[in-house]
Amino acid sequence: MGISAIMGIAVSGTQAQTTLLSAAANNVANALTPGYDRAVTTFSSRALGGVSASVSPSGNPTPPGGSNVDLANELVDAMGAELGFKANASVFETGADLWDVLMSIKRD
Repeated sequence: MGISAIMGIAVSGTQAQTTLLSAAANNVANALTPGYDRAVTTFSSRALGGVSASVSPSGNPTPPGGSNVDLANELVDAMGAELGFKANASVFETGADLWDVLMSIKRD
């Protein structure tokens, strides 16, 4: 696996974490909407490396006049997305640093 493939995997990870954070923000925004069904993010691996995320309704029953959104769960999802984004950004930055080292070796 090459450096560019590793960086591509890191980019797919940051995109997946962005999807998770977006779904959590949407859930918080609709927490008081009667009948709102919480959106759930599902991650799946790609055949050639990386990850993708999809969002779908939870399918859980909603209480009358309310929603099935638990703000504590949304906060945990947001914190997890932050950590995942930071980890993937770190991998990407390391890949970029490796490219810089390789380019300096090639010039010398």
